[in-house]
This record gives sequence, C-alpha cells and structure tokens, in this order.
Amino acid sequence: MSTTGIEIHPRKEAFQEGISALTGLATSVVSDVMGRTIGAVNILPVNKSSVSVCGNAVTVSVRTGDNLMIHKALQILKPGDVLVVDGGGDISRALFGEIMMTVAKSKGAIGCVFDGAIRDVDAFEEHQFPCWARGVNMRGPYKDGPGSINTSISIGGMVVNPGDVILGDCDGIIALSPGIALEAAQLGKEKETAERKTIQSILDGQYNDAWVDATLKQKGAL
Repeated sequence: MSTTGIEIHPRKEAFQEGISALTGLATSVVSDVMGRTIGAVNILPVNKSSVSVCGNAVTVSVRTGDNLMIHKALQILKPGDVLVVDGGGDISRALFGEIMMTVAKSKGAIGCVFDGAIRDVDAFEEHQFPCWARGVNMRGPYKDGPGSINTSISIGGMVVNPGDVILGDCDGIIALSPGIALEAAQLGKEKETAERKTIQSILDGQYNDAWVDATLKQKGAL
C-alpha cells in the first residue's frame, strides 16, 4: 500500500477463452469439480429474476462504508468486466446504488459483486444488471478513501485476483484463475452431462441408489 493508503493498478485483460468455456455452467457444478472448496459464502444475488454472468474480475478494496475507490474503478471498466468489491463484510452503509450501476452498465460491465451492502435494489432488477451482495442498506457511504484497485481481495472467504474469471448465478459467485479456468470448464461440462443422465434415470424409474447403503455399510452403520 502507498503512503496515502491508495493503490491503483492497471486493469488485467480478460482471459476470453476461459470466459467462453465457462459461460453457462452452474456455479454449483464447477465448485463441485474443483474440490468443493471454491465459492463465496453469504454473498447472494440481489436480483429477483434469474441471473447469470461470466466475465473478467476488476477488483476493489475499500475502507468500511467508503466508496471513493469504487468511483475510480468505474473509470477503467470495459465490456465484459465484473466489478468485485471487498467491503470488509460491513453492511452498515451501502457502497453502490442506481447511479453507480448505471455508470458501470454504460461502460459495458456485466455485473457486480460486493462483500458489503448495496441499495436501490429495484433498479438492478429493472435494468437487468446482475448484482451479488452481503446485504442491503439505504444509508449512503463516505467518499474519503483509502482503498485499492486491481489487487488481491477476499469476498465471502474467497480470494479474488484481478483478471480472474468470475462465474455467477442464482446460487452465488465463484472466481477461477486463468490457469485453471479451462480445466474447470471441461470437468464442469462432464459433470453436467452425468447429472443430466442421473435425472433422466430418476424420471425413467431406473435410478440406482445402492451407493447409499454401500457407504453406510462401509462405515459400519448397516
């Protein structure tokens, strides 16, 4: 961190191949195939209708209840970006609302994520701009700093680095580094195929749940 407490780094270019490969996959499936260890906790969709995004992480870290650096980050957003903000989990003041959302959308951003609070919830639904947040609060923020842009942050216990692929849907948010994005996409597609077959077997009355008793027997419960 600089002596002013403000740190601004260039935006990381998007890993388009990884974004394309992961688009449309469910966060639950990708989390499962990557060891069930990735994914933000208690960062939930604000929108009432279905939401889904896959894009490039632009990260921001702010002082509790202060959104100065988020305003600065809006200046560097490009099409396909997802704004990801570490607000320290505090929900006593909103960090983002309709005006800032409108700016983000005008820059081509496709969604936003806050480990903190937002406000003007109906506007996100009206404009179909996907948002995930820890909470909602009508109280406005300070604009003094400090903070950082495009540094490693943590949201809901999940580390997010600038340039990560952000995948979000109604179940939540996960972040994948470019180094594992393609593997995660391949494994995710294989698991989705297997799950569709399982669901079809249930509908056909052919579902085999023998593994349940086998597991219990192995544990000495049967």
